[in-house]
Formats: sequence, structure tokens, C-alpha cells
Amino acid sequence: MPSREEASAGVRGDRGSASFLRDACWLSALALALRLLVVWWAKDRFPPADDGSFYHVVAQRIAHGQGYTWLWPDGAVSYAAHYPVGYPALLGLAYLIFGSRPVVAMLVNAVLGALAVFAGQRTVIRYGSRRQALIAASLLALHPGLLFYTPALMTEGVTAEMLVVATWLSLRVGSNPGVGGRLLALGACLGGLCLVRPQMLMMAPIFGFFALESAEPRLVARVVRGLLVTGVAIAVCLPWTLRNCARMDRCVFVSANGGWNLLIGSAPEANGAWIPIEGASVPAPCRNVFGEAEKDRCFGQAGVENIRQHPLSFIGLIPRKLSVTFDYFGAPGHYLHTSNWDAFGEPSKRWLGIVETVWERLILLVGIVQVARAGQVRRTLRWAVALPSALFAVLRAGWLGYLGFAIVAALSGKELLKQPARVSGLAASLVLSTAATHALFFGAGRYGFVCAALLCLAAVGSERPAR
Repeated sequence: MPSREEASAGVRGDRGSASFLRDACWLSALALALRLLVVWWAKDRFPPADDGSFYHVVAQRIAHGQGYTWLWPDGAVSYAAHYPVGYPALLGLAYLIFGSRPVVAMLVNAVLGALAVFAGQRTVIRYGSRRQALIAASLLALHPGLLFYTPALMTEGVTAEMLVVATWLSLRVGSNPGVGGRLLALGACLGGLCLVRPQMLMMAPIFGFFALESAEPRLVARVVRGLLVTGVAIAVCLPWTLRNCARMDRCVFVSANGGWNLLIGSAPEANGAWIPIEGASVPAPCRNVFGEAEKDRCFGQAGVENIRQHPLSFIGLIPRKLSVTFDYFGAPGHYLHTSNWDAFGEPSKRWLGIVETVWERLILLVGIVQVARAGQVRRTLRWAVALPSALFAVLRAGWLGYLGFAIVAALSGKELLKQPARVSGLAASLVLSTAATHALFFGAGRYGFVCAALLCLAAVGSERPAR
């Protein structure tokens, strides 16, 4: 049975007083206003760059009824699935309604950012005080990385913010009437995230597992909910998978770049980061393979062969990959500088990186302290891990701090099933899944950036340790 505190928190989260709801509305309005200011500043200065150039073109083609296809310089048109479809499809819908201009995509990002702030406040108010909910939403609204990534036609900021929405939906799923609809909503949200970033499928069973209000383990019910949410998420992706099977040269779940990424991640010359696969770096067996999906398969096989031949070298790259992923995100400054280095030069990029990193490391530091102090299980051991992790959180090797946060949270055991530790458990799971993904493939700061928003909620913690 839930405790009295948990029951009252659930009632408050479900019904919510008018003042709490007003808090969520004005905070999301503030977030939207700040993001609109950034869009107004950026709209004529920063054209699509990096992967955003591809997303913009594909979104235009979708808006014009040409589907996810690519027009080659010789005039040939081919079906494509190299990048995930979710984000360009969302932009394509917006372009269809409002016109095919990058500023429309920026406005979509601004609205999603404001939605995340609303969801963040509604999440924390379910178990915390009004003050805590205000702090959590403010951290999301004012986050310099999330704010200045609004003009970027990229998926990392959108994913980070929609994970907050998924957290809100997960906490809303309880044993009360309507649980089936809420599970479907959670699964649909995570399915949409999978279409944006396929690796988010790893998080679907975890969100489902935590989608119970009771502090009791109820492991069978949790496993069932995890499977149901995962099934719904896969069902959302299934029509796109069937399209790929029909239109591509082989079946692809969402996107056809896993083989590319594995080949890059297994290449010693890449040193754990990204390098282009072109010219002499294309494996000999793949040089005459031209189908997009088949080439991805060939690259994947070459990556597996690299790992098989040099397993110790591949393992030795893992710390470097995690360092590249977690030490310094820097995605907003990199994108703005790449898009227009005259309007956003090296000094601006450097200063934004400093501000963003200080903000994120402080949130990580507070998050480590929060998970260490919550509850009584293995308290001494948790603090023994938390103290060096907190030290790494303020040093260059920040990746050890992020992994330390996840380990400290895991040491809480069953207490992660209670409020508010469930948010810490979700944040820790996200950190670990991100680390596992990029230990296998290759690292980049923008990939670690997907953890930024959820960590803001974990850093708020509770008024007093859970008992």
C-alpha cells in the first residue's frame, strides 16, 4: 500500500490546485517567450547546418508530398532512411501548414521546449513542494544549452525535452481508472521518440517499469507494464519499418546508419569520435555496394570484423568515447558556430560552452548529492561512491561523475521505486543507456546532451530523505 505522503502526492498530482497549474502555465509561457527571443535573434542569421541541413531538405520534401526521398545531383530520386524519420516528419507537417522555412522549425523547437517546462513542473509537483516544482521548471526554462539549441534543426534538444514529457506520463500512470489510456499515451510518446532517436527504445521498458505509483515492488506488474509500453512503442514504429521493408533494399527498423556508426566506433583512427567514411576508409568489400540499407549492413559487418580482430583496442577506446560524450556537451555553440561563424565566432562559442558546462556540472553535482542522501539503504556505500563522483563532477573527467551518479542511484535498490527517487532512477537509466550506446558506437557531446533535461529534475530531489 502507498504511504500517506505518497497517496497525498498522487492526489495532488492528479487534481492539482489552480495555483499549481498556474505555476506550470506561467513558467512554460516564460520558457516560450525566452525561446521566441532566441528564434527572433537567430532566424535570419543561422541557416540549417550539420545534420540539420539534411533534416530541413527531407522535411521540405515530405511537406511537398514527395516523402522521405532524396534527390541526387543527376536528377535521380531514391527512397531513404539513413537518418531517423521522426524529426523531419514533424517538421514536414509544420512546413506543410506554415511554410517551408527554417524559422518554422525553430518555432516548433520553441514550443516543445515550453511543453517540457510544463511537464517538468507537473512532474515534480506530484511528489515535491511548490518551491521544488518552481525550481525544477526554472532550471529547464533557463537552461543555457536547451535555450540556445532552439535554433538548431537537430534532434538532441527535442529528445531531451520530450523525455521530460515521458517522465510526466510515466508518473501519471497508476492503479486508478484510466491506466490503460495512460499506458498507451506513454508508449506512444516513447514510440515517437524512437522515430526521432531509435536508441530510445532501450528506455521504453524502463519507463514502463517505473510506471506504478505504489512503493511496493510488485515486480511482475512492473515487468508487464514495461513490456506493454515497449510493445506500444514498437507498434508506433512498425508502419515505418514496413515502409522500409517495401521501399529499401532490405528491412530497416527505423534508420539505416547503425552499421556506419559501428564502423566509425571501431576505427582506431577515429579515437572514439566521429570521422567520415569515404575514400580509402571505405572497407574494400563495401566499395561496390550502393544500396543505402545494404551498404549500412556491409559497414556493420566491417565494424564487427574490426572488433573481432582487435578486441583490446576496441575496449581501450571506451573511456575516450565516454569522455567525448559526457565531459563537454557544447552542442548549441558548435551548431551556431558551424551555421554562421561570422555571427557566432570562436569567443562566443567558447563563452557559451563555459556557461553551459558550469550549469550542467553544478546540476550533476547537486544530483549526486540528492541520490546519495535519499533513503537509508546502503547509505554509507552510496556516500563512498558519491564523494569521488562529486569530485569528478567538477573536474575535466566529468564522465566519471555521470557514471558515478548512475551507480549511486542504482545502489538505492528498491527505494528507486518510491517518489521522488523514480525520477532519479529514470535519469540514471538514461545516463547508463547513453553510455552503453556510445561505448559501442562513437561519442560526441551532443549525444550526452539528451541527458541534460532529465538531470534537472533529478537535481531537485526531495525536501528530506525518503524513509
